[in-house]
Amino acid sequence: MTLFWLITVVLVLIAAAIFVVPMLYGKAQDDVASRDELNKAFFKDRIDELQEESNEGLVVNQDELVSELQKSLLDDVPEQSVQQSTKVSTAMLIPGLIMLVGVCYGMYFTVGNLDKVESWQQTVERLPELSKRLMDEQNAEPLSDDEMNDLTLALRTRLHDNPKDATGWLLLGRIGMANRDADTAQGAMKRAYALEPGNPEIQLSYAQTLMMIGDPAQSDYARQLLRSVIKQDHTNIRAMSLLAFDSFERGDYAQAVSYWTMMKQMIGEDDPRAQMLNRSIERAQAQLSQATNQAANTASTVSVNVELDPSVTLPSQGIVIISVHSADGAPMPVAARRIPLSQFPMALTLSDSDSMIPERLMSSLPKMIVKARIDTDGNVMTKQGDWYGQSDVISLGSSTNVVINKQY
Repeated sequence: MTLFWLITVVLVLIAAAIFVVPMLYGKAQDDVASRDELNKAFFKDRIDELQEESNEGLVVNQDELVSELQKSLLDDVPEQSVQQSTKVSTAMLIPGLIMLVGVCYGMYFTVGNLDKVESWQQTVERLPELSKRLMDEQNAEPLSDDEMNDLTLALRTRLHDNPKDATGWLLLGRIGMANRDADTAQGAMKRAYALEPGNPEIQLSYAQTLMMIGDPAQSDYARQLLRSVIKQDHTNIRAMSLLAFDSFERGDYAQAVSYWTMMKQMIGEDDPRAQMLNRSIERAQAQLSQATNQAANTASTVSVNVELDPSVTLPSQGIVIISVHSADGAPMPVAARRIPLSQFPMALTLSDSDSMIPERLMSSLPKMIVKARIDTDGNVMTKQGDWYGQSDVISLGSSTNVVINKQY
């Protein structure tokens, strides 16, 4: 702030000089110069007029008139004492200078937001303290919203003065992540990474920011950064944790279990984090088991989409019978389901629960044909006039489309 006030004093002195110098010297010199120029112009114009009048025969004694004109020009030249008497008194300048200084500082104190400037400078001075608290993961007293705003202001001021400060950009990126400000976080972390691409701490924080954004392309790059961190430090718990959670979110539960197991081995059973890792491993294993069961169930089912040809006119009432037959086209279905007649297309999944007899499950057929028929009288034995369609031969676990477009 001392430098600031010194600068204001210099500026006020410059303004005072601009005010005083013309008052002391400029006015008399300007008056004399202006009068001389005016007299010269008048003399020249009058000489031109006398020449024209002499040519026209209106003037006989031209030389005498020119001589009188020259004398009058000399009589108008001011004496030295006259020029000196035109200077402004120094005492007259003092009120003007006082008013100049009063107006300058008065206007600044009124509209210059001095209190905000002082608060800004105080915030900048707190940067080391606030930065240390933000970086300290064991800090029991997190930064408040006002302190986060102060830290952001101080960091931006520091980065404006020193844009190549990678640590400053790293801190600004972490503040952006804490405030869920993805644009600020990504921009700051990108600047930090560009300045120090080999810094593991910056690589890890940049990867965490990219994962927070959720863009698949950015997430791939984030995983590359985390793997690079682990290559440099095989015991980096934070990098493994991020990779584990990323694997879990992507449904790669086996990979997540692998990362969490390695973390557990590194920290040991006595570490308080071991219980959290055990819960994470159990949750991932449960999801993995569920996914495996779902895959097994899907492999023993058939997904069917039933469509209606535009040429078919639906009856006012009836049911739709979807049946599964062996690949040789045997008329007796292995599995079937009845669905009330409604809008088309219809989508459903047939499984062993739709089998006709327990001794012959649908999953026993490696190949099959799916048929769909609109039954109008409720008697499955009568088919005359019913509309139907059938699929090609398909495999168990696949899906097929059946178009109803034929009539018995």
